[in-house]
Amino acid sequence: MTTVTSFKDIRDDFLTTVSKIVWCNVATLDTKGRPRSRVLHPMWEGSTGWIMTGRQSLKAKHLSKNPHLSLAYVAEPFTPIYVEATAQWIDDPTQKERIWELFKNTPEPYGYDPAPFFGSVDSVGFGVLNITPWLIELYDLMGNSGQVWKA
Repeated sequence: MTTVTSFKDIRDDFLTTVSKIVWCNVATLDTKGRPRSRVLHPMWEGSTGWIMTGRQSLKAKHLSKNPHLSLAYVAEPFTPIYVEATAQWIDDPTQKERIWELFKNTPEPYGYDPAPFFGSVDSVGFGVLNITPWLIELYDLMGNSGQVWKA
């Protein structure tokens, strides 16, 4: 495993892969410190991730106690991508609108129309999580290699 010092060293491989896989397993810790995972659809702008989700969801309750997330993209079991990150709710209406439009205007399958899930950007239950990685690992298990980026 090679450690890289700049996100730009893994940027292209990371963004190409996550935009093809789209869905990933995201784990939080519940209020008793136990892991809980679910499948979510993040979108990445460089090293910044965005997740549209319910503001009153179970994951919101978990994140209120511990903002750390672990993401796993495993469409190809021998070339997984792991992301360790923190999550922060975005409450700024302008930024929420920008992320809504980003998802809506990005071609499927990476993008999608959020209206069927959330109604509108002004819906009380609509939330946006900003994902800030502190570690990204791109593995090649067959080649016994890969790259690790640490923020």
